[in-house]
Amino acid sequence: MPVPRRFDRRPPERDTTRINDRIRVPEVRLIDETGNQIGVMRTTDALRYAQERDLDLVEVAPEARPPVCRVLDYSKYKYEQAQKVKQARKHQQQITIREIKFRPKIAENDYKTKKGHVERFLRHKDKVKVTIMFRGREVTHPERGVMILDRLAEELAEVGVVEQRPIQDGRNMTMMLGPSKAVLSGEAAIAEQGHDHATPDGAEAPAAETTPEKAAPAKAKAAAAKAGEAADGAAAAARSAAAAADSAAPSPEVEGAAAETAPAAAEAAPSDNGAAVDSETAKP
Repeated sequence: MPVPRRFDRRPPERDTTRINDRIRVPEVRLIDETGNQIGVMRTTDALRYAQERDLDLVEVAPEARPPVCRVLDYSKYKYEQAQKVKQARKHQQQITIREIKFRPKIAENDYKTKKGHVERFLRHKDKVKVTIMFRGREVTHPERGVMILDRLAEELAEVGVVEQRPIQDGRNMTMMLGPSKAVLSGEAAIAEQGHDHATPDGAEAPAAETTPEKAAPAKAKAAAAKAGEAADGAAAAARSAAAAADSAAPSPEVEGAAAETAPAAAEAAPSDNGAAVDSETAKP
């Protein structure tokens, strides 16, 4: 079931600037479109003066006696005023106050976690209200809260400054931290980015980004390097094959020794055959 909307009884916002026929006073001090003062005249004459130039008669100082009116283009005037307000709002710095609460007996890991939150708030240019909450009889030992706050301010001295020293307010102790000048000028953020991008010892550096224009020469160099490696491998294989062939071929001394022993082996072979024939004939 849809929730019925509450009726807004507030009247719509209206432009309270009085122009042309809405100016009810009998006399006005008139300023023309160039900024020159014409003087005091009747309102009807001033309105006729503005209509002759196709402009508006605008009351710019209703508290004066008589009121001050100016001849101008009211729609253009409203646009210029809106642009001025917009530019002024753009240059305004909005300050946000964050709050972090500690305990007097906070553990070390919890302290580091909350300190990280405080540092993050300060790097975002926010103010931080640090509160120490005391319970029961802990309030009789405010020096513990002061010790925690002083330690926090000392460890975050690079990104924050103490705008309000620790003060006791009932069972709470508060301290206000603000961003330092280095954070406001952006130097701390640059230093943090440089620390994040730095690679530790033994870690590989992140690969650099390559554009299509740089990728083509890089690919050509890689292909040339692979071709050179392949040629070197083929040459090495040819050298190893030649070395193997040289080691398999007999040397000249070995060939000479084989030639000398060949006739002796041929002479020994017939004598053995003759001895075998004689032994066969000797049998009855």
